[in-house]
Formats: sequence, C-alpha cells, structure tokens
Amino acid sequence: MSFTDYIFTEYNKRTAALAQSDNPYARGVAWVDGEFAPLHDARIPILDQGFLHSDLTYDVPAVWDGRFFRLDDHLDRFEASIAKLRMRNPLSRKDMRAKLIEMVAMSGIRDAYVQMILTRGLQFIRQSAPEDCKNCCYLMVMPYVWVMGEELQRTGGHAIVTRNVRRIPAGAIDPTIKNLQWGDFTRGLLEARDRGAMYPMLTDGDGNITEGSGFNVVFVKDQHLFTARKGVLEGVTRKTVLEISDRLGFAWTLDDVPVELAYTCDECFFVTTAGGVMPVTRIDGNPVGNGEAGTVTKALWKGYWDTHYDPELSFAIEYRRPR
Repeated sequence: MSFTDYIFTEYNKRTAALAQSDNPYARGVAWVDGEFAPLHDARIPILDQGFLHSDLTYDVPAVWDGRFFRLDDHLDRFEASIAKLRMRNPLSRKDMRAKLIEMVAMSGIRDAYVQMILTRGLQFIRQSAPEDCKNCCYLMVMPYVWVMGEELQRTGGHAIVTRNVRRIPAGAIDPTIKNLQWGDFTRGLLEARDRGAMYPMLTDGDGNITEGSGFNVVFVKDQHLFTARKGVLEGVTRKTVLEISDRLGFAWTLDDVPVELAYTCDECFFVTTAGGVMPVTRIDGNPVGNGEAGTVTKALWKGYWDTHYDPELSFAIEYRRPR
C-alpha cells in the first residue's frame, strides 16, 4: 500500500457514506446569531465589518475520522488573535468548545473542516471605540477541505516563487493573526496560474521565502527541515510536523529561508490544516530532487495522519442526529 492509500481508502468510504445521508446538516452546518442553519442557507448582515473591511479573525481546526484534532491549540491561537485586535468573544471558551463539538456531532460529518470567525460587528471602528463595538461570532462545520487533493497528494504539486508579488509586511498586517486579507495571496495564486502552476510561495522582498496562500512552506536539505521564522502564520499543522520531526530524528531550523533554497533543496512540502503535509515536486517548472515525494516528506506525511489518533492531541466525538 502506498503512503497515501492507507488514509484515502478509508476517507473515500466515509465520504461516500456521508453523501447518502438524509441529515439536513450533512453538507454543513452554521451557527449565526444563536441559531443553527444548513450551511448553504446561512446568512450574515451585509453591514458586518468582517465583510465590509475584513475586520475579523478566524481559525480552522479539523475533525478526522470522527476525532477533533488539536482543538485547544486552535482555540489558544484564536483567543490570542482576538486579544491583539482588541475584540471580545461573546462566547466563553467553554461554550465555544461545546458548541463546535455539538455542531460536528449533529452534522454526522466524520472528516470536517471547522471554522470559527469573530468580526468587529456592525459598527465601524473609525467611528466607534473598540470597547463599544458588539463583536459577532460565526461558526461553521463542513466536509473536509483539501488544499491539495488526492491525486496531487500522490504525485506532488507544482509551485512557483512569485516574481511580481511579495508578502504583505508585518508592519502593515500582523501575519500571526489569522485573517482574510488575502490580497497578496490572491495575486500570488493568479501569478501561479499564469505560469502553469497552482501554488505560490511569496517572498518578503528581501530575498527570503515566507509562506504560501494559506499554508506554511518547508524545505528539506540533507534531511534537515527549514521553515520561515517571520512573515508567516504560526501554523498548528507546522507545529505538529516539527514535533513529529523531533520524534523521527529530523533536525529543523526556524529562521529566514533564502529563496535560493527553493532551487537547491532535496524536498519541499506545504503544511496546513486543510490538507496536512502536501508534497511539492516541481518549483518554477523544475523538478525538486528526483521529481517525486521524498523520504522525509513521506515519513512526516504518515506521521502527521497517525498523530490524529493520539489521545493526547485528539478526542472522539459522540455523534447524534440533530434535534
């Protein structure tokens, strides 16, 4: 069995079973203004500042094979982002955690992409002090989202180092606050498409790789991992991969990553909640290493999915039909 077969075989079975469900929330469920709704029926106010000015933060934990993975790590990061933006969650941490678990349980979705969003609300901060704004919380659960789908997980994705787009500097937008201000990422995705690839890696304008459009970037040279220290979101998936690297004996460096490494590395992969460890086998049209997913990538790929069953990092959900 290949390094991808052992998860996709069972995942595809679970997905097929979900498609046959008559549960109204099987395609997703949202929580808006204190009410549950099928995801595709959910609506937010048009005057919400998250929509009008992207004045929000969010986070995305996942459920895999019926187990919530690192939920508390995502809640920690979400709360830190909220504090940096001077917002207040109308839900306590305990209530938010319980609500997310309830939504997954009522949906029946065993492989889920879970999103929690906090916006400034309906008041514009230009006219209102932060403490006077009534912040709005929105929650969503939907079938698992793959940044890199099954076929590319097997063969590896094609990426570019952007030439025309740089990562927004930290002095403009704090990259440690998970946000939806995707102007640079969107331009990077368009450049990648124009150059015959799918995935962009953005630089900081000073000759260093930062991150891609919703994922951290990792290079491998002589079985040593290199990933960016600044200009990036401090990814929970990356944190998991570095912990696995420690267990497997792979050294790693968190520091500036020169663009040159993209062209001299032995292996490259991306990491994100929506896809896990994602092999990259071509950069700027040239093969990475031998043009296949490397041994370190494969070991970390398997280690990452195995970790989803670790009781210290995940817990099983007790599923039930919605009331």
